[in-house]
Amino acid sequence: MPKLFASTALALGLVASPLTADTLRVGMSGGYFPFTFVQQDVLQGFEVDFINAVTEITGDDVEYVTMSFSGLIGALESGRIDTVANQITITPEREAKFAFSQPYVIDGAQVVVKKGNEGSITSTDDLSGKTVAVNLGSNFEQLLRELPNADEIDIKTYESNIEQDTALGRVDAFVMDRVSSAQVIQESPLPLALAGKPFSEIQNALPFRDDEAGQVLRDKIDAAITQLKEDGTLTEISQKWFGADITAN
Repeated sequence: MPKLFASTALALGLVASPLTADTLRVGMSGGYFPFTFVQQDVLQGFEVDFINAVTEITGDDVEYVTMSFSGLIGALESGRIDTVANQITITPEREAKFAFSQPYVIDGAQVVVKKGNEGSITSTDDLSGKTVAVNLGSNFEQLLRELPNADEIDIKTYESNIEQDTALGRVDAFVMDRVSSAQVIQESPLPLALAGKPFSEIQNALPFRDDEAGQVLRDKIDAAITQLKEDGTLTEISQKWFGADITAN
């Protein structure tokens, strides 16, 4: 059974010495329910179960390093962590910098609005003239900027309070992945609703530094992901957290 650690020390730069090769340092925000979140001081969620299952196969220990989402990629680039498990979307820009594992979540971008406003946005065309919020550092800003009507959308980036400001009408909508959007609406006391159907398929995977050591680590983790898919474990983890299989098309 891998040893589990939750640490913010690395994120703050307080630990300088490298860890042993058989300790996988995994960065995550700890604030992205139900993928990674803290409840009663315990770090948990889909990503945690997924990484635990991976390291059960590889035999590695795992150290979870929590920090703000916007700092995760920088921590990976600087070598403070070995990978990021926080629904990192594969994009051409990221593929040019990192060695990605195979996708382990297939999702789509979803618009969320204040409850009662669902009829005002039925497609991305209806985002014209609207103020739309996205999480800072996420891929959704780029997805919006690639829309044909991007010049007509006022895009705002948020570290927090994205749901609250939407429910209060400070912004017209926010965009998040489909699965997380549904979970946020279910768990939040705020009056929110899905608007329209998901757009733009998203493939999420684990990024590693694109050097020899990173590629070797990626290949080891990738083999474990393949095994989890083939033996049904990845589907079981998905069903536990979402009641559906979000790991395949």
